[in-house]
Amino acid sequence: MTRLSLTFGCGSLTLVGTLDTAPASTGLLIVSGGNEIRSGAFGGQAEMAARIARAGFPVFRFDRRGIGDSEGENRGFRHSAKDIAAALDAFRAMVPQLSRVIAFGNCDAASALMLAGGAGCDGLVLSNPWTIEPGEGAGADNTPPPSALRARYRDKLGNPREVLRLLSGGVNLAKLGRGVIHALRPPPPPSSLAQEMAAGLGGFSGPVRILLATADRTAQVFAAGWDPTDPRISRCEGAGHAYVEPQHRDWLEAQILASLRA
Repeated sequence: MTRLSLTFGCGSLTLVGTLDTAPASTGLLIVSGGNEIRSGAFGGQAEMAARIARAGFPVFRFDRRGIGDSEGENRGFRHSAKDIAAALDAFRAMVPQLSRVIAFGNCDAASALMLAGGAGCDGLVLSNPWTIEPGEGAGADNTPPPSALRARYRDKLGNPREVLRLLSGGVNLAKLGRGVIHALRPPPPPSSLAQEMAAGLGGFSGPVRILLATADRTAQVFAAGWDPTDPRISRCEGAGHAYVEPQHRDWLEAQILASLRA
């Protein structure tokens, strides 16, 4: 495996990417979420790229316009389709043996891929898609959606230690009451962003995996507004947004490798 830093064009602007070389004809395009640079939080995406490349698959990461080393204005994930398309073209040009490209995105990177209808990729791995619009529905505060609260209370009632806390007065009853009231509310309607994402993904014909970290509020809000019977959904129990625990990181990478090998 060799790691190469390089530049490519997006219109008149120059973007910067990193390629981890490998011999397979299927490659992984990593799309960064938020305002994160291509190395990822604490270098997590760079480390993942190295492990995927050691498994035999080339990996390309990039900074979109206005982020990290790339030129231009940062206009957010809603306006990143051109960046993703330019990165995909550059990846294919740099790795001529590629016949398939699977894109991976976490949080609003997953949302960007959905809004772009896959952005020309052959398959998608979408993790914890961001569906929260400012001031809209479940995104208006930090309270988990009713379905997540109900699941939390079911877990607590099944834990003898938590039941003992309740019976011994170790639980704030006022807070518990507010939580129960919220848990009994009907699910909020899907946000306008979620509806746009569903429409974009509906036009994509390639294989899709939707990965949800169950301890992550972003994933909880997504699940509350998405079809719960969608067979493309897989859940990582207890995982947080970035899958930082070793067992959660291994689960995530196993999901990505399964898509690359399919």
